This record gives sequence, structure tokens and C-alpha cells, in this order.
Amino acid sequence: MDSSTNSLDDVSADSSAEFPDRASMMEVRLQAQEDEIMLLKSSLADVLRRLRLHDQLLPLLKQQLIAVNPGAARVLNQVCCSDGCPSSRKLSLSSAPEGLRHPATSQMSNSIVTNENGHIGSSVSLQPRPRPPTLDRSTQTEPAILGLATGPDRVPLALTRAVQSLQLEDALPEGEPVVEGARAKLHRVPGLEEEDEEQEEDEEGGGEQDKELSWASSVEEPIQPTIIQGLQREDSQDANGSPEEKGSASGSLAPSKDQNPSSRTGPLSPIQEGEKKLVRRNSEKLGKDASERNRKRLDKKAASSANLLTRSPSLENRAKELIASAGSPGSRRGTYSQGQSIKMFIRGRPITMYIPSNIQNYEDLKMEPPSEKLELDWVYGYRGRDCRANLYFLPTGEAVYFIACVVVLYHVNNRTQRHYRKHTDCVRCLTLHPDKVRVASGQMAGVDKDGKPLQPCVHIWDSTTLATLQQIGLGTFERGVGSVAFSFADSGAFLCVIDDSNEHMLSVWDCAKGTKHAEVKSTNEAVFAVEFNPSDSTNIITCGKSHVYFWTHSAGQLTKKQGIFGKYKKPKFIQCFVFSLTGDVLTGDSEGNILTWGKSAADVKTLGKGAKETYQIMRQTRAHEGSVFTLCNLQGGALLSGGGKDRKIIRWSADLAPERECEIPEKFGAVRTIADVDGEELLVGTTRNAILRGTFSDGFVAIVQGHVDEMWGLATHPSQNIFLTCGHDRQVCLWNTEEHKLDWCTTLEEYGLCADFCPNGSVVSVGLSTGRWLVLDLQTREVVSESTDGNEQLSVMRYSPDGSFLAVGSHDNFIYIYSVTESGRRYTRFGRCNGHSSFITHLDWSKDGKYIMSNSGDYEILYWDVAAGCKLLRNRFESKDREWASYTCVLGFHVMGVWLEGSDGTDINALCRSHSERVVAVADDFCKVHLFQYPCPKPKAPSHKYEGHGSHVTNVCFTHSDSHLLSMGGKDTCILQWRVTGGGVGDSRDRLASASSASTSSPEPATG
Repeated sequence: MDSSTNSLDDVSADSSAEFPDRASMMEVRLQAQEDEIMLLKSSLADVLRRLRLHDQLLPLLKQQLIAVNPGAARVLNQVCCSDGCPSSRKLSLSSAPEGLRHPATSQMSNSIVTNENGHIGSSVSLQPRPRPPTLDRSTQTEPAILGLATGPDRVPLALTRAVQSLQLEDALPEGEPVVEGARAKLHRVPGLEEEDEEQEEDEEGGGEQDKELSWASSVEEPIQPTIIQGLQREDSQDANGSPEEKGSASGSLAPSKDQNPSSRTGPLSPIQEGEKKLVRRNSEKLGKDASERNRKRLDKKAASSANLLTRSPSLENRAKELIASAGSPGSRRGTYSQGQSIKMFIRGRPITMYIPSNIQNYEDLKMEPPSEKLELDWVYGYRGRDCRANLYFLPTGEAVYFIACVVVLYHVNNRTQRHYRKHTDCVRCLTLHPDKVRVASGQMAGVDKDGKPLQPCVHIWDSTTLATLQQIGLGTFERGVGSVAFSFADSGAFLCVIDDSNEHMLSVWDCAKGTKHAEVKSTNEAVFAVEFNPSDSTNIITCGKSHVYFWTHSAGQLTKKQGIFGKYKKPKFIQCFVFSLTGDVLTGDSEGNILTWGKSAADVKTLGKGAKETYQIMRQTRAHEGSVFTLCNLQGGALLSGGGKDRKIIRWSADLAPERECEIPEKFGAVRTIADVDGEELLVGTTRNAILRGTFSDGFVAIVQGHVDEMWGLATHPSQNIFLTCGHDRQVCLWNTEEHKLDWCTTLEEYGLCADFCPNGSVVSVGLSTGRWLVLDLQTREVVSESTDGNEQLSVMRYSPDGSFLAVGSHDNFIYIYSVTESGRRYTRFGRCNGHSSFITHLDWSKDGKYIMSNSGDYEILYWDVAAGCKLLRNRFESKDREWASYTCVLGFHVMGVWLEGSDGTDINALCRSHSERVVAVADDFCKVHLFQYPCPKPKAPSHKYEGHGSHVTNVCFTHSDSHLLSMGGKDTCILQWRVTGGGVGDSRDRLASASSASTSSPEPATG
């Protein structure tokens, strides 16, 4: 495809502008040709299957004929033994006309046959027919096309069967009538009943098209043998006679001039006077030259091809329809195709979905939002790795912090959560009002699903009612809000904000009115913190990379003075600062020092007349090895400092003398921020996204934990309320949904990307980024088995419903199948599914554990017969009614409606059907979780939409009882646990069948 695109681009700029989607059109044409070839293969497979069936039933037919009339054996010997092979289906030249008509209107000759439409077909020569090769219909093998591609000596299937019928039935005694029972005995043999019924229906309602026999008609509508009565031909009859002449000629029979039984050059004549033998009937040869016969033969073949196209589902117009409906490369639309299949387009590529048999009226299906809904139950994780001053303790006993788009209020004693969810993108900063009730939180700028920017702002909200009181700066800030602070001296009347623009704009806002009082550019360097002087709201301090600025707010203007380091080494970063009881400013820097800043009088001698007062370092205190990440004031003037590299928390006296210290465990990372609970108990936020609770004497324990890097792997236990996650931080974590806590966590050598529990619930398999996968025991956390498949990352692990197989999907385009024994502790390679042209993205097992449905990165849907040796099922139509134990494939008929218009194929990262098969949850690239009705096979299906994640949602999964849904963000490292509410009774298949049988349809509701 790349070479095709490059060649198109080289034509000219005008051509590229005129045909922007030529590459997509070429791809659509190729797909249309592949569809035609697939249909022809299917038809050929049907022809060969029927031919093989007739070859197998021929001896049985002969035995039945001899049982009805023992004298027929002599005739059969004359017919078959003349070619030296009694059991073979061999025909003479003149006994096999290409066109067959109703016996009452037939006119045959030894060389030319004229049918009712005026087509003239040449005589067909007799050649030994090889037995057709064995054909596996599911794989659609490609044998030679009998009767088409091997020249004029081939005998079409319909012709062979009709002539064979003549040979058998003309051997009956002349005076013996053939009753219906005898006909049934002759023709209704096992395996042909269905064909007989189809033929009878065609005879009752057939028109001119049914009478025109061709190779295509022999495929679509099998011609059954009929009883030939009174075939009487005159040797002198003109082959071009009218139908009336043909009808009159059939009333009498002239004896043949040549009765040599070995010369079978014409149709079999009736047996006269009880004498059983073949009679050769000579007819006149038409005075036509060879060119005329060839022309007529080509006309008939053209008519046969046209007949095939008219009987096949829109073959001749399929390519035009695909090209017309492909649209732009990002288009996605459905095309309903004669009740058989429907196509959707992703990036211009058609994807065929076959409609299940239980759907009678696809267009009458009504898509509605599910009765089930989601409520946010719990938030796992905390954003400490790249944010500062984002943990506060409320008088209500709740800790306030944020992750993703949610501000969490966690009651540390009751272990309950409340959530403020009015932000539209990731929260980046947080501050607490002096009244200890109001909270201000600032968010990042983002984009919606259409690429439109979402403007950053600051929300001021009530922590008791969770009501938004004020929205500050909507449309003013660029990129996001980096730091916020309330004023103290005037009871929090003002709010100071620094945005994330290049100039890091500093602005002061009236909290009550939401109006801006002042704004100024602060610096091009990074700014980490901002605070009002607690005793003077006109003084503001900011710090960041290599600077400390002292700002004065007066008459709507902001002026700054830079802190002077003087003789002290200028640190690379000033990480944090607080105000002491004496009014001095204490800063913590990247050198591990606490610097005390004070105001000094103007140095007139040095700076001359007009010199102003300056802010200089009064004292330097060595505090930590590595950076000082946070400083926290305690009642009574004491100070707490948190270190980075040394992970220590040190308590200092008012005069900066160290009093106590402790070190937090290494697995939690460095100290990011500290919140005072009661002067003794502390809350500590860490750089590895954990919140610790404890004291200097008792130590610290984690009350909130989370991943620290992008997450992809998610699996729920088959019978317990636990789930497992893994991600790029190389951690594998097991969580408890009832107690809302981390049960255990282990670190791997490589990062995990996918996981699945064994159905017995004792072990879990984890796929890694290097092609390696592990099986962990849930109790001991030990690795009980491991293996490697390829050298590329694994994308999906899936056990069969009974746990006897494990399927491993890899980015090397293969699905590896393992047999599982010893309760999931022993794995043996069973086979490999080879057929995808891109990396595996999703797969599911059928309920009987014999088949797999898989998706790949190039939007393929393939089906595999694992029980038959991991064989690819090329006829996807046969899998349309198969039931699946799980449904996580993002491409399929039952979930086609989850794709939005214009999706590019990567917009949906994961989906999961509930165990009740009533709803399907979808994780998209726009930070949203959707809940759809299942199944949802129609475009633009309505859904319930839920926000909370601040990054692409990488995975979703229902718990074993469908009581909760788990969703996992990528970069936001957040796990959201949703409670499933509402819902009724009934099975999804019953709802779908009842909906499809409805004769009326109401307008579809708008997408939620």
C-alpha cells in the first residue's frame, strides 16, 4: 500500500488535489475483488461437494434401479462397460447436450442443441472425469474449476446429472408406469432430499431465468433427474424448428438407422417391445461453419456469466458501491447488503459483518441506551510523581488530593470516598481556603473528541456540598494552571494563579466576583509554587528554577523584586517555601538546604542614592541529602521538611534545630508533600503515587497506593471480588474491590501489558513486553510457569472457558495456543494461529472452547478452529451464529454500533461485555467510558458516557458478578471503580430477536 501511495503522489500536485483518496479507492477495489473471488470459491466448493456426493451415491442408485427392474442390469453394462470402467461416470459425445430443457419441449441432435432463448450450444465430447479432490469447505481450498477452465471437453455438472438420469430411467420397461413412490425410491436418497425440495420449489415458481440453464444455475439451483417419457425424435426433423414443431415431433418415434450399442452419440431412446438396449439416433447436421458455432458458444457463456452475477449478491455493482461509500479515509458508515451482511468502513477500509440468523429485520432494530448506569464508587491512586502541594487535611477528617480529573475526599478513619468531578481534564494543583471548607483546584487544557481545545480554568468549590461556587479564568489561561493560592490576611478574598504558558502569567482574582484584578508575566523559567504573605495580602512570593521572586500588588499592578543569593551558591531549583512566625521566608532547594530570606535596608553606599530595600539570604541550614521537596509549618512554630534522595522527614524547632526524623520505605519513593493531621499524626504524599499515614514513633503505612506509569493490563477474578493490573512501571498489583485496597504488589523484570485469570482462580498469567509471559500463584505470588513466544510484546492473554487452553496474542501477528494441565500450572504448546497480517489486539473464545475470534491492528476479524489444529476458518459466514464466552474484540457485528462517525480504528482501545450479556463497556481515546446496550449492531448507537479519566482509557472489565466495572487510564495512572446500577431481567438474545421481528421502528435517540 505504501508503494501505491508513493506512486500516486508522484503524478502531480493537481492530481493529488483532485483525487485525495485515490489510495483508499484502490484499497476498496482490491477488497471488492477479494470478495468476488471469495464468492466464486464458495460456489466452486459447493459444486465440487455436490459432484463428490453424486459420485458416492451412483452405486446406490444403480442398486435401487436393478431392484426395481432386474432387467436394467443389461442396459447398464452396455452403457458403462463400453468404456472399460463400469463404475465411472463417463458420457459419450452426443449423449451430453449443453442445454437441457423440459422433456415436453426438448429438441436434441448429435451436434447442436437449440434452447428456448435462441442460444446454440456445441456438442460436448466425452472424456474420463477424474474424481474431484477432497475439499474442506471451511478453508475453501482452490481446486481446478471443473467445466469452466479446462476447455470444451469438460461436462457441466447440471448436464452430467441430467444425462445420467436419462440413462437410468430410460432403462425401465416401456409399459411400466413410473409412480411417485418409485421416483422417490430412485431419487430421494440420503443427502439429496434438500436439493429435491429446492428444485420442486423452483419448478413451481420459476420463470424464464430459471429455464435458461447454465453453469451458474447448476451451482445455485441443482437440477434433479426427471422421468423422461415418450422421447420420440424424427431423423429428418430440422434442428431450427419452431417450438410447435418440436412439440408435434415429440409425439412419435422413428427407429434409429444405426443401433450400434457402442456408439453412444445421441440421447437414449425408449426401449421397444421389451427389448433392453441403447439405440443411437442420427440427426441431420446443421450447415453452420466453425466460426458461427464458436460465436454462439461465447454468447451462451456470456449469458451464463450474467446469470451468475444476477444470482449472486450484487457482485457486478459491489466495487462501485464500495468506492462510492468509502468516503474520506476517516469515514465510517454502514452498508446493508441484502439481509446477509453489513459493512463498516474504518479509514476507508471495508469490514464485513455477517448478520446472525436470529435477526430477521436488521433495519428495524431499535438501539436504545441501556437501563443500567454507572456511579463512581472508588478511585485508586494519587498523583504525586509530578505535582506538589496537593495533599490537605480537612476538619471533617478527610484528606483532599487529586488524580486524573477527580478530586478525592478520603475519610482516613471511615475509609470512604467522595469525589468532586466537575473538571474536564487533569487536575494539576490544589489549595485550601483559610476557612478550611472551600477548595480551589486548577486543571490542564485538553482537547475533545473532535480536536477542539478545552480551556483550562480554576474551580472554587465547597468541600461539604461539592457544589461549584466559582469558575475562574475560563479562556484566560494557556495550556493549564500550574499553581494556585488563597490570600490569608483578608480571609481568602483573593486568589493568585500562575498558568503554564511560556511566560507563566501571574494573575490575581477576586474570589467572590470571579474578576481579574491584575496580571503580569512572571518568568520564562518553570514556576513551582506561589503563596500570599499570611500577614499582608499585597505581598506574593513565587519560586522555581533558579529564582525566588517577591511581588507587590498595588492599584491593579504587580511589581517584583528578585531574591539575591549573594555569597551563597545559587541552586538549580527552589522547590518549595513557607513563612515563619517571624515573617521570614524559608525555602527548600535542590541542594538540600533550607534558606532563610529576610528584608534588608537599602545599601546606599554601594548602590548609590535611590537604592531600595532587597531580599537576601539571612541563613543557610543543611537539611537533606538531595533535594528538599516540601516544607510544612506546625503549630507552635515547628517545621517539617521532606527529602528526596534520602526519603527522610525531619522535624525542626522554630530556630531550625533538628528534633526528630524518620525515613519512609524505599518502595514508596521520595517525600513529595506533607499534611499535618493533629500535630503528631501526619499524611505524606510520595513520588511513587502513595499516601502514607503515621507518626515519627510508630512509622508510616500506606492508605492510598497506585501505579506510577502507564497501565494496560487488567483482569478480574472469575469468582472473587479482586482484580489484577500491570503496566509500564513493571508492577503487578492485586486489588480488592470490597475493601478498596491493594492486597499485594510484585515487581517484574519487564513491564506487563496484559493478563488473565485461569478459570479455576488459583493462578493468573501476565504477558510482558519482550514476548515472555509468566504464571503467578495468587497465594504465594511465586512464578509457577513461564514461557517465551517471539521477541515482540504480547497484547492479550485469554484462557478458554474450561481452562484447558491458553491463547497468547502477540505483536508478531501470531496467536500461540497452549494446553493447560495441573490446575493451570503446566503449559504445553498446542499450536499456532497464523494468518493475521498485523499485530493481534483482541481475542475471545467460543463458549464450547473450540473456536477463537481475533482482531488485529489492520482491522481484521478472523476466526480459528483450535480443536482442528488452529486452522483458519476462511468462510467467516459460518461463524455468524457462534456464541462467545467473552466479548472483548472491538470489531464485530454485535459491537459495531460502539464506533463513532469518523473513527480512525484506534479510537476504541478496549471493550468488555457484561457476564449477563446485557451491556458492553467501551474505553476510548478521549478519556471517556461508555456504556452501550448489548448487542449494539447499528451505527450511532446511543450510550451513557462517563468522565473521570485524564488520559486515554486503556482497558475496562466487569467483575464476576457484574456489580462493578473497572476502568483504567493510561498516562493518568488512575483506576476507577464504577458501581453498576439499574438494569432489568432478560437475555440479550431475546431482546435482539424481539427487536428485529418488530415491523415498526421509532426514531433513534441521540447518542448520550
